[in-house]
Amino acid sequence: MSAFRVERDGDVAVLLLDVPGQPVNTIGTPVVREFLDHLAALEVDPAVRGVVLLSAKPDTFIAGADIEEFVALRTREEAEALSRGGQEVMDRVAAFPKPVVAGIHGACLGGGLELALACHWRVASDSPKTQLGLPEVQLGLLPGAGGCNRLPRLLGLRAALDMILAGKSERAAKASRLGMVDELVHPAIVRDTAVAAARRLAGGASPARPARGTGLGGLLLDRFGPGRRVVYAQARKQLRAKTGGHYPAPFAALDTIRTSLEQGMRAGLAEERRRFGELAVGSVSRQLVQIFFATTALKKDDGVPPGAAEGAIAVERLAVVGAGFMGAGIATVAALQADTDVRLRDTELPRVGRGIAAARRALDERLKRRRLTRFEHARKVALLSGTTGLDGIANADLVIEAVFEDLGVKRRVVAEVQGAAPPRAIFASNTSTIPIRDIAEGAPRPGRVLGMHFFSPVEKMPLLEVIPHAGTDPDAVASAVRFGRKLGKTVIVVGDSPGFWVNRILTPYLNEAGRLLEEGVPMEVIDRAATAFGFPVGPVTLLDEVGFDVAAKAGAVMHAAFGARLEPSGVMARLVADGRLGRKNGRGFYRYAQGKKQGPDQSVYRLLGVSPSPAATRAQVEARLVHAMLNEAALAVAEGVVRSPRDGDIGAIFGIGFPPFRGGPLRHIDATGAAAVVATLLQLAGAHGARFAPAPALVELAGRQGRYYP
Repeated sequence: MSAFRVERDGDVAVLLLDVPGQPVNTIGTPVVREFLDHLAALEVDPAVRGVVLLSAKPDTFIAGADIEEFVALRTREEAEALSRGGQEVMDRVAAFPKPVVAGIHGACLGGGLELALACHWRVASDSPKTQLGLPEVQLGLLPGAGGCNRLPRLLGLRAALDMILAGKSERAAKASRLGMVDELVHPAIVRDTAVAAARRLAGGASPARPARGTGLGGLLLDRFGPGRRVVYAQARKQLRAKTGGHYPAPFAALDTIRTSLEQGMRAGLAEERRRFGELAVGSVSRQLVQIFFATTALKKDDGVPPGAAEGAIAVERLAVVGAGFMGAGIATVAALQADTDVRLRDTELPRVGRGIAAARRALDERLKRRRLTRFEHARKVALLSGTTGLDGIANADLVIEAVFEDLGVKRRVVAEVQGAAPPRAIFASNTSTIPIRDIAEGAPRPGRVLGMHFFSPVEKMPLLEVIPHAGTDPDAVASAVRFGRKLGKTVIVVGDSPGFWVNRILTPYLNEAGRLLEEGVPMEVIDRAATAFGFPVGPVTLLDEVGFDVAAKAGAVMHAAFGARLEPSGVMARLVADGRLGRKNGRGFYRYAQGKKQGPDQSVYRLLGVSPSPAATRAQVEARLVHAMLNEAALAVAEGVVRSPRDGDIGAIFGIGFPPFRGGPLRHIDATGAAAVVATLLQLAGAHGARFAPAPALVELAGRQGRYYP
């Protein structure tokens, strides 16, 4: 079937892209060939004076290149050839003798934006669904079809670096202010405006593009050598700080842009091809692409066997019990992302008011940053309401409790809620450690009870664990998973085991950090070892953020469930007894001033009765932290806590910040080799105790030279 449909609007040809069998348009080799054939025919057609490129898909222009083609690449030469082919297509468009206008509505990303940049004029809808960006670095790549060359010339150096090096997307209004879009119009008139623009350009008119307000300082930085050198140096410094040197793609993009602006576009395109070829077959890109495929697959996975989701309900009315930090966060995301009516309930009216005020502030911030229009803001604020009673629960499709982490309290809440809620309503606990079966025990309708474990802060953390117990109805699981996706979360379904997946594998990692502190290893050495491995923050900083009281309680639950292997160090108990709670009360491992982290608090060492000394090398610290987590992951997988290695790795990456370039703990075991991991664990067990004894499943995997992934 054809991917393009050609329509005529007088002397303008309208090319409508609609890739068959796909929910969104992507650019692959067959699409490119057909596009070039159409261009060749339109070039020699005397009745055609201009061309407009539109999408026939709803809310998507072009979502990017066909990622499957990247996966098929085996050599650098193949990757360079793919890049060269893309560049030649864009050059063909840019040099086309008749004006080509892009009419953009919806996602215009990656190769889609590179194609739009090659067009002679760009019209975009002012819809919030219209986003323009070059996200290739998020896949460990760089824009390889001319994007590193055309975008800096269009926007200026700094704006282009801001987009390309971070893989950022911008809404159409911002893109228009930057100069990426020439005309911004209502979605209903994108086609007519684009056709009119093509006709104007064909008639010889050269409409002036909106000027970018960079100012004199911006002009010096964007256009002149000394200023550009300052920009390059600053960008490189920021990249080192942000990536730790683990991700080569943004550095390659920076070098390519510099080559292009200093040596000309021909040299820039050659450098773009070369760097794309190196990156596309590198290990980092391979891991990031696998993460992309995994998250894409999860978007279609309801967490239950095929056919078991029949009867799933669409959540339109949500009640949240508990108006504290987590409850307010859940309410905010439900209104913001899912356009869901939310009733926030607590026992005291002032707490309800504070919860709604917190949600309102989060929405206000998005209005201030132009992420919401005034109309959208007003509509979402109107979705929020509060109560101290049971009104609202009687009409709820889903009730999420976010109350104190106490089994008795949670059982009382589920009994009360199910006494008032409709029979089909789902009750979800936001517990982080308590088994769901214990909460459901004695509930009026245990089949409608499950866990929905959000991570803090809810607005920022992308992962959601959905936890059914053995008696949870499958349609309730599917309903919760679908609603989680509606909230914008990456959702994994995990087993009903203490700590579930994320906290299960996080616990021994944090415990080991505590033991290292008890041995006198400086807290900054511990944190640096973790960040050097690729974690966004170290475990000591993470404990400050989580809160010592929360960590101590969770640690006790895990110790009770799993015994000596997960016995916590005595650090948390001593700090809590001293009145330290971490960042939230300004008294943690680190000092804080006006909410900002300062240096280590040396008094912590005195409290622990140790003197900080380099008792272990960074490599030794890294080995203990990481292998504690890897071993627990192997144990949990063998117990069936996650349904697949894919879910386990995605949970670790999005829930803990396990380094994406390593692919997750299970892919990291595969990359290292199970035998090597077992050997290190045996060494650690000999030096530090039985908690490092290798998981039997890991030993078995090593014995048969097996892998978690084929």
